[in-house]
Amino acid sequence: MITNLVGHHHSHAESPVHRLAAELKLGVALVVILGTVLMPATATNWFGAVGGLLVLTIILSRLPVLFLLKRLAVLSPFVLGVALVNAFQPATGAAWWSVALKSAVCLVTVILVSNTTPFGKILRVLQRLRVPGLLITTIALMHRYLFVLADESERMRRARASRTFVPARRFHWHTLATVLGQLFVRASERAERIYDAMCARGWK
Repeated sequence: MITNLVGHHHSHAESPVHRLAAELKLGVALVVILGTVLMPATATNWFGAVGGLLVLTIILSRLPVLFLLKRLAVLSPFVLGVALVNAFQPATGAAWWSVALKSAVCLVTVILVSNTTPFGKILRVLQRLRVPGLLITTIALMHRYLFVLADESERMRRARASRTFVPARRFHWHTLATVLGQLFVRASERAERIYDAMCARGWK
């Protein structure tokens, strides 16, 4: 069932990191994330070791550094948001930089694991760990239809751009907002159609 839901989207990259067992990669990532969250900012030995491990993993995984930086840039607003919230707290205002550092380390860890491990293998690990089947199915469906939404948004963006002849940059944000609004409406309608189709086939 998991294979059918996730599809056959696998990374074509071959590296020592890609060939490692999914259980090992998820276990190491969990240790790194928990240790980074629990360690104080003064634990330079821990952060130095984790930084070295991440750099070594990037080298061995053969993932383009520019690709990783783009992924990190997409997620950086969450890091900045958490850091700003802590910066204005009287108790943790002075330690906002450590919060940003820990968040960045955790994000890089997640990016590396997600881009070196097929999603189906991650779900099978969760299945062996006795994670509730309903939760695994929900995650698999979300992952599968994220690509559908991405394709739909790209088609809408191209269609909108082909009908827009105003080169001014200030209209770019208006176009983007329009596409996002229409995408939300189409996603809701498609979700209802998918739900009705699944119920008609006995899905529970």
